[in-house]
Amino acid sequence: MSVNKEIKRVTTHSLQEMKNRGEKIAMLTAYDYSMAKIVDDAGIDVILVGDSASNVMAGHETTLPITLDQMIYHASSVVRAANRALVIVDLPFGSYQGNSKEALNSAIRIMKESGAHGVKIEGGVEIAESVSRILTAGIPVMGHLGLTPQSIYKFGTYTVRAKEEAEAQKLREDALKLQELGCFGVVLEKIPAMLAKEVTDSLQIPTIGIGAGPHCSGQVLVIHDMLGINKGFRPRFLRQYASLYDVMNDAIQGYVNDVKSNDFPSEKEQY
Repeated sequence: MSVNKEIKRVTTHSLQEMKNRGEKIAMLTAYDYSMAKIVDDAGIDVILVGDSASNVMAGHETTLPITLDQMIYHASSVVRAANRALVIVDLPFGSYQGNSKEALNSAIRIMKESGAHGVKIEGGVEIAESVSRILTAGIPVMGHLGLTPQSIYKFGTYTVRAKEEAEAQKLREDALKLQELGCFGVVLEKIPAMLAKEVTDSLQIPTIGIGAGPHCSGQVLVIHDMLGINKGFRPRFLRQYASLYDVMNDAIQGYVNDVKSNDFPSEKEQY
């Protein structure tokens, strides 16, 4: 007798339970149906529909140009593929800063139009009002501290954040504030490993690290970086698990050669 084992959806509650029992949380980005299906089938806990789509899908230099409509398009594609993973969507630049009513409307549009399970928002105390307002609508919010790529023109560089004590102290306070407001987790990007450990230990909610060392409750990477689809982007924190650029390039060259030499289609490949 075959038992149809129902796939149990990961929820924000599951992530909290994982942190409590010391099980690490695995998170990756995805931006389209086909990739999200592979990621979900492989057993990932959280899929982040990141505004990094601006870079890897659209070829922009920063995350700033991507729009709310574009994020909803990517998110709805991912949601259709994800049977198990929790799907979290970045609120893009300009959709929440300085206006908590707009932040709420943006978050509601993402939830209604894509079917995602929560949103991620960059910043600390400065965006407290927006976070509160989104949470009052019952929408789960994940914070994001450290290197916040939407503020790249303010920082002027993608180097490690919070190495100086003043910035480190602000990050500690921001993390506690986000927890107090009701965020279910916080991404810590490109900060010293010991600071990430300190913040993770000080919080009850999970932390997800990217370039923040091994002490966070989980890790996230951009799928195109981790699979080696992007050539040339090799920051220290990235472990590349495949070299798909080369695999795909070889396959496409093989196809081109077979078409040019009239080898494809063969006798078997015609009607």
